[in-house]
Amino acid sequence: MIEAAMIWNEPNNKSHWDPEIDPDWARFADMAIAAGKTIRAANAALPRVLGGISPIDPAFIENLTRRGVLDHVDAVAVHGFPLDWNLWAIDEWPGKLAEIRAVTTLPIWVSEVGVSSFGAEEVQAWGVDRTAALLIGRAPRIHWYSLYDLPRAWPATTRHKEAEGSSYYRHFHMGLLREDGTPKLALDRFAAHAPALGLCQWFHFQDHRLDDAVGWMRRLGVRHLRTGLSWADSFRPGALDWFDRQMDALGEFDVTVTFCFTPEHRGIAAHHTSAPLVAAEFAEFCAAMIDRYSDHIRLPLPRLVRPIDAPAIG
Repeated sequence: MIEAAMIWNEPNNKSHWDPEIDPDWARFADMAIAAGKTIRAANAALPRVLGGISPIDPAFIENLTRRGVLDHVDAVAVHGFPLDWNLWAIDEWPGKLAEIRAVTTLPIWVSEVGVSSFGAEEVQAWGVDRTAALLIGRAPRIHWYSLYDLPRAWPATTRHKEAEGSSYYRHFHMGLLREDGTPKLALDRFAAHAPALGLCQWFHFQDHRLDDAVGWMRRLGVRHLRTGLSWADSFRPGALDWFDRQMDALGEFDVTVTFCFTPEHRGIAAHHTSAPLVAAEFAEFCAAMIDRYSDHIRLPLPRLVRPIDAPAIG
């Protein structure tokens, strides 16, 4: 069942939002406010979450606060990958949450956190345990990224591709399962922390892994899942049939559904990272999806409580 609606994915990450088009995030703010309003109108009880920020940047949250965005969401989210892409150590997680807590009273979700097996599976397995120790009790939702490795035949959703060097190839090794569905060392470590650790798993259009993923999540004891419904995909032939199949298959989980990605023909630039030509069009897509899947929304929904800081874990 849908437990929350997330507005965009990594809005301050240039792989997902074009800073050349929107250098001060004014266009993003307009779009997010419009989406927040339409989601609230479609379902007043559904929590709205600001798309997880990457990098974790309190100045970005302060900017959106000044622009009024945080008046139209019920939680904010952060993404962190300190062993792969961030320039900070994994033990800094509590401090990173404190930086955001210092600039907002809204609950803070960790809607993507992960460790690749690019260098060694043992590193990923250790990273699951360490991440769980540092984050469980400090955030209402923690979504581990991801269940599956990204298939080598699919491009990673990033703007610079192979020019990023090893940073690009790490995208393909974030799963607890290899591309062929066989388990890595980290799978059992994750299961030991479920359901306190949820999952973030993006399902591509007509993704062949959907049914197997449901089976794995049942076996692992997953309760909370974050995934997406792509505005760009909504223009593909058969899009609604695929969305229906995806949401029906995931109905037993508490799903945070993320709305993001601009259709090429509706952006200022012809790219999924572009700000839309008309902010209201993205908001209309969000409202349409909430209306379509209103039967998939659990009521009453759990109250979002800002967690009390847990004691430091050595």
